[in-house]
Amino acid sequence: MHVFSVEPAATGYALVLHGGAGGRLSELSLDQHGQYGVGLSEAYDAGEAVLSRGGSALDAVCAAVESLENNPLFNSGRGAALTESGNAELDASVMTGDGRAGAVAASRYSKNPVYLARKVMEESEHVMLVAPSRKLVERWGLVTVEPDYFITPLRQEQLKNVQSNLIEGSRHGTVGAAAIDARGHLAAATSTGGMVNQSEGRVGDTPIIGAGNFAKDGVVAVSCTGAGESFIQGVVSHEISARMRYSGAELADAVTDTIKAELDSRGTDGGIIAVGADGRIVVAHNSPAMFAAYRDGDQVITLM
Repeated sequence: MHVFSVEPAATGYALVLHGGAGGRLSELSLDQHGQYGVGLSEAYDAGEAVLSRGGSALDAVCAAVESLENNPLFNSGRGAALTESGNAELDASVMTGDGRAGAVAASRYSKNPVYLARKVMEESEHVMLVAPSRKLVERWGLVTVEPDYFITPLRQEQLKNVQSNLIEGSRHGTVGAAAIDARGHLAAATSTGGMVNQSEGRVGDTPIIGAGNFAKDGVVAVSCTGAGESFIQGVVSHEISARMRYSGAELADAVTDTIKAELDSRGTDGGIIAVGADGRIVVAHNSPAMFAAYRDGDQVITLM
């Protein structure tokens, strides 16, 4: 297991993001590494800019995830993994530390699913909507796109190769962010295109509050990536919060012990980012590699 822990920053706020975990990142060319690094840095800058001017943790995580959704390198928004029928079905969720949450599953018309999930939280009496209509997206004033906007030639080629058994389908494509703002409020946001070649209508852990995404003021904000079914079965993001809240576990211990108990025990892997109520950051994964970005002192660190 790989674990990175960062002391609370003097600024009083903190942000960490991820762009997925998996086992093939070492095979990237130097140019590809550079492109992914730029994408992670741009997303981090977008989120940190919000926090540095006194913005909310929710605005920060949404800004970071929006940047990743707009980047076709990552499995969320444009460039999402495709289902067995060659379609893109997008999932996303947001949660604030005061207990509010919103999520969407099988979204096809909102350019940025993270903002659609936020609208579910802020504009409806619901927590999750499945296959929200174009009409609803337009009524909430969000940018709409045709479903083929999300489909890229690289993802079509990937699906073809997976269905031809030339490569193994990835189970780790997700992006997310967790933050604490200067007022001490926590938030988390997660977005994904799911698994390559997944069944139509499959829903993973990303939009399941307490599985792939969770935030609780005074405790922790968490976003996950990996084998989604295991994160659902283990209620992983809430389990981290519960270990801290009820057992007094330190953040790093809560994260690593949860990975051992709920991922290792199921023979699956993935990664977790978390921000504690004191501003401490933890990035941990039992997969061979993980995309992530965070600040450590004067330097923004990108993991790949």
